[in-house]
Amino acid sequence: MEPKSINFAAIPQTAVNVVTKPSEFFQGMPKSGGFLEPLVFLVIMGLIGGVIQAVINFIGFGPYAAYGGAMTSKLDSIIFTPILLVIGSFIAAAILFAIWKLMGSQENYETAYRCGAYMTALVPITAIIGAVPYVGGVINMVIYVFFLVTASIYVHKLPSRKVWLVFGIIGVILAVMTFVGEYRIRHASSEMNKWMKMGEDIQKEYQNNTEDMQKAADEMRKQAEKMAEQFQKQAQEAKE
Repeated sequence: MEPKSINFAAIPQTAVNVVTKPSEFFQGMPKSGGFLEPLVFLVIMGLIGGVIQAVINFIGFGPYAAYGGAMTSKLDSIIFTPILLVIGSFIAAAILFAIWKLMGSQENYETAYRCGAYMTALVPITAIIGAVPYVGGVINMVIYVFFLVTASIYVHKLPSRKVWLVFGIIGVILAVMTFVGEYRIRHASSEMNKWMKMGEDIQKEYQNNTEDMQKAADEMRKQAEKMAEQFQKQAQEAKE
């Protein structure tokens, strides 16, 4: 597919359809047509999600908000979210392709990739939900499980009971890992803040001590100059 054949104007409506009518979208989703169109869609969703994440980090929410106080560190997500999504999309598609194949799907890797790429319409939403401590990550996992099940039923024509069981188990495992990972990140962030505050206190104390030492040195210098003047005056008087 040539870049000029991509309908950029239709991307917002496509994202809305994925989120609001997933059954209808996946039922009518083209299973082939190349990787470019879903890849472009993924990049745009990643950019939007990155901007939202940057705003969340800037106002102090989310597990990573405590890392890096500079404006540039707050805006990193705008650059890295699309890049990580592009790289991760091919890996995730390979994993999903293997899972769907094991469950009996007859579809190829391209179809698996297109399913995963269009699910990135959820990225802006999950970025907002993910700002809620601990619960947000679990809710996001439930959302993705629902969409994976929907794609499994309508694209790969797999039995609903089987896909709910498989992706339900995977979702529970990933939700627990997400919860534990976020706890460690937030705990590490809290410890980092403590060490940073301790370092700031030590620096202030050092500066205060330095100022006190400087004042003491100035006072001693003044006393020495005064004593030298007195000795000089006494020596002058003795000569006279």
